[in-house]
Amino acid sequence: MSVSPDGPPPHSACQGQEVGTTLTEFATTWMKEAGVTLASNWTGGDPGHAPARRTYEKAGYTALPLIRYYKAL
Repeated sequence: MSVSPDGPPPHSACQGQEVGTTLTEFATTWMKEAGVTLASNWTGGDPGHAPARRTYEKAGYTALPLIRYYKAL
């Protein structure tokens, strides 16, 4: 099962209001109750993605050092 809420970042009025944490925890609980045994979230390692990383870490996700390669064709 794959759940991918790709989209634009949250509106600035929602940032800092625990909206991301609430949604992440809700989705994680939903997946666990549905029998999913491994969930993952991807985000950038740059400073602009620090809020997303904090959200995932607060929800109990563990960051792993991964490298992904891309090539535009």
